Amino acid sequence: MSSCWCVRCLCQYETTKLVRIQSLRLGSLKWALNGTILLFICVLLLWNRRYQQFELVVSSVTTKVKGVSQVSVPGLGAVAWDTVDYSAPSQEKNSFFVMTNVIVTRNQRQGTCAEEPFRGRECKSDRDCEKGLWEKQSHGVQTGACVRFGLLKKTCEVSAWCPVETKASPPRPALLAAAENFTVLIKNNIRFPAFNYIRRNILPWMNDAYLKRCERRLDPLCPIFRLGDMVKEAGEDFRQLSVEGGVIGVQIKWDCNLDHFSHRCLPVYSFRRLDEKESNKTLYPEFARYHLVNGSEERTLYKAFGIRFDVMVFGQAGRFSLIQLLLYIGSTLSYYALTTIFLDWLIDTSCYSSEAGHRYSERKVEAVQDTPRGVLCVSFVDESVLRLVKRPQKKSLQNTKPVSVQSKKEDLGHLKSVVSLLLQSDPEIQPLSDKACSDSSPVAPPPWCKCSLCSSAPSPVESLCCRLSPGPCLSSSSLFERLVLDRALLEAALQYSDPLGAPRRTDRQLRRCALGQYVSWRMGSTPPPHAEPVVPRCCVNRIRQRFPSEDGRYGGFRPMGAQQGRGLGDNSQ
Repeated sequence: MSSCWCVRCLCQYETTKLVRIQSLRLGSLKWALNGTILLFICVLLLWNRRYQQFELVVSSVTTKVKGVSQVSVPGLGAVAWDTVDYSAPSQEKNSFFVMTNVIVTRNQRQGTCAEEPFRGRECKSDRDCEKGLWEKQSHGVQTGACVRFGLLKKTCEVSAWCPVETKASPPRPALLAAAENFTVLIKNNIRFPAFNYIRRNILPWMNDAYLKRCERRLDPLCPIFRLGDMVKEAGEDFRQLSVEGGVIGVQIKWDCNLDHFSHRCLPVYSFRRLDEKESNKTLYPEFARYHLVNGSEERTLYKAFGIRFDVMVFGQAGRFSLIQLLLYIGSTLSYYALTTIFLDWLIDTSCYSSEAGHRYSERKVEAVQDTPRGVLCVSFVDESVLRLVKRPQKKSLQNTKPVSVQSKKEDLGHLKSVVSLLLQSDPEIQPLSDKACSDSSPVAPPPWCKCSLCSSAPSPVESLCCRLSPGPCLSSSSLFERLVLDRALLEAALQYSDPLGAPRRTDRQLRRCALGQYVSWRMGSTPPPHAEPVVPRCCVNRIRQRFPSEDGRYGGFRPMGAQQGRGLGDNSQ
């Protein structure tokens, strides 16, 4: 049984219910919004090349600096500086260093001399100096002696290259400010592995003659850059930056389109400063030149300040891919839901006709209450509402507290037809009377009975009376007799539902139809959904007396379906 049920579930298809609104305004607005969304999707598709597969760039960079200047260095005089002097090899990848300022300490020899005072570290006697001590800012190892430094100060003697360096601040203006006119050739080779595409920034048509005369201000593709122009494009002043140095980033962006119909793969250069202006004392390199004087080794110490240029290459290449195009189209289909959301919101607001919006909402939205399982519908003759009650397990249904209370929905057309039929057959319909109390069974009614005509029920769910408080029984009224127990009326109802059926019905059919008639009469043409109606015990007894079972056995309460209408339900009570 379970396997058959699973097979039926697999062989089902569910789709969304649509409501079509015939409206010129809404239709025009829908197509206008869809056209706008389509235009937006196409613009993004072409602008961002979403139809392509992309690959990141892999690159290598080499640089070559050119320039010569004559500098007047204190203690050295006029000195010519070329590429070897001012362009020290950088330890960083894809970067180069250009010296723009320098502090020179000449004629240093290995020996002992007074240490330069720092942080107030002066001495008065040898006891203030510790032999073999070295400190972070010291130029050598202390010998343990306190010697004179200048005319007024005494410091500890150190074993070092003497004389020690005494100047800390770089000269102003920078000694090598002429480096502003130096040039650098940047060679950049790139590759896109996924497309097996190789290119460099020196394009095929750039020959030696072009490279000798090209200028960046005239040709943005020129790979030769003037250092002053690079610093200027980064928003800095070369004269100020050259005093203590800084870090300039050279950005090369490759945004390549490798499609045949729109092939383009050219570099775009930009510049920016990478270090902080407020704290621009960069780490400067130091180097020395050694020589022999009268058989003794001497050196000239150079503390260099300059600008480090970091070359950063980034970018991507794209080529048409059918898979990427289909993925983009699939992802953008959801944008059309914005049209539905906007139009639904517009209909629900005051911007649209309230009557049309209400009619549209009734057709589109079906309200379903979250009713728990096992809920029963109960109607008392002395109460004008319907009660929804959870199915009891131990105590009687009569005494179970309701989950909620709802009003009864009458079908006026059906009610008028029934009343007209009853008036034609018996114009004098009597109201409820106390006659039923006098004709009650000699057996004592159960405690939950209020009309004195109920008998004991086999289950708690059937322990229900027609009244909430003591009074005459509903089953004793003439209207109950004519509407629920009248054979001609019940046969007419069965003939209406089954026109080709036999005109004479069995008692079982009439009994079931009578129970349905009661439900339609007392609980309305449309009982609350997901709630099973229950017929009181006293009314069930009257129906069984009028239409008895042949063997005297009855099935008891079984759910008859809340949606079955107009007395044609199946309840085997």
